[in-house]
Amino acid sequence: MSALFNFQSLLLVILLLICTCTYIRAVAPRLIDSNKQGFLGIFFMSARIGERLSPYVALACIAMAVRMILS
Repeated sequence: MSALFNFQSLLLVILLLICTCTYIRAVAPRLIDSNKQGFLGIFFMSARIGERLSPYVALACIAMAVRMILS
């Protein structure tokens, strides 16, 4: 089954996208900041979400890890 049709997998993909974009923006900000509009703007928005909501993103990562370990 594709990750787009399984809700848990979709949440995992979105969470990994947010974490990855936030990390890339911290290491090399020019890669993410140059694409603020269009399709690649999704990466900028994901990085912004990761920066502003970092405690909640961290809790979501922990919850997803616990759920994956228990299942």
